[in-house]
Amino acid sequence: MEISSELRQLLIIPQNVAIFSHRNPDGDAIGSSLALRHYLEQYGHTVHVLFPSEYPEELEFLPGAEEILIWDIHTEECKHVLQQKNVFFFLDFNSLSRIDKMGDFVKNLPGKRILIDHHLYPEPIAEHTFSEPEASSTCELVYRFIDAMGDSVRVNPKVGECIYTGIVTDTGSFRHATNPRVFRIVADLIDRGMDDTAVQDSIFNSQKEKNLRLLGHCLANRMEYWPELRTALIWLSKKDYEQFSIQRGDTEGIVNYLLTIKDVKMAAFIHNQPTIVKLSLRSKGDLDVQEICRKHFNGGGHKNAAGAFSHDSLKATIEKFKNLLPEYKAELLK
Repeated sequence: MEISSELRQLLIIPQNVAIFSHRNPDGDAIGSSLALRHYLEQYGHTVHVLFPSEYPEELEFLPGAEEILIWDIHTEECKHVLQQKNVFFFLDFNSLSRIDKMGDFVKNLPGKRILIDHHLYPEPIAEHTFSEPEASSTCELVYRFIDAMGDSVRVNPKVGECIYTGIVTDTGSFRHATNPRVFRIVADLIDRGMDDTAVQDSIFNSQKEKNLRLLGHCLANRMEYWPELRTALIWLSKKDYEQFSIQRGDTEGIVNYLLTIKDVKMAAFIHNQPTIVKLSLRSKGDLDVQEICRKHFNGGGHKNAAGAFSHDSLKATIEKFKNLLPEYKAELLK
């Protein structure tokens, strides 16, 4: 990764910086945003992190999480803050549509724009773009961005916690999307004082009772499995959301349980939202679920982890997904 002299000069002088990430932020979104914030503040920058919507409760432990501005909740405050900014970082998304109404507001504001992301097909929304779809996570890229600035010494335990959170969540605890570099990065974070055990404990051992009951319901009553197509599905209805009082983040990771079935190559989670039906697809090996989401459901993402949505009913969306499976039978059976 190379940093231009123009960008380097911009960032070593205190600026008024806004950092954005996508709707329904996950560990990589919040981790990369807060890591970059804590790094930039060491140069005296005034930094705000803004998301379109709320983040999962289990990520509240990250330093600075309580200060994140949420457009859906703090709309007028977000507008006021953004009008003071002159540098905009776009993290873990490749199109302004991924930050919804906030994107419409930001696109007309003056200022320098920098994109750091690992999704395919980035749109030309920034003057400086660091896009590597082969990277494990945006957090990996933020670490490399700091290192390319010659500032690895500024990766303190607070920055390290945030970077590690994004890496461990986006790789499924190092089960996929890894590369040799990411393990060297994590080793360096630990050498610099980051407590990896404490971070994992905060992320994965902070569930509520209802989350375990919801998982049991999904596996016992909402799972379908087609061994002849090496595919499994979990679905949830609006009634399920009411019964279990499902809030944002409560369903995070459920789809991954399907991949623990020995012969499953593709896992799907399809669930009702207030105005749309959401799909999350995961795969093993060379099966490209990003292509399936993009071609059939106006979605996208990564080769082995992608998402999409449908304006059809839950039942119709599930049927559409099922009917697509024979088209991919050869790839599923490889």
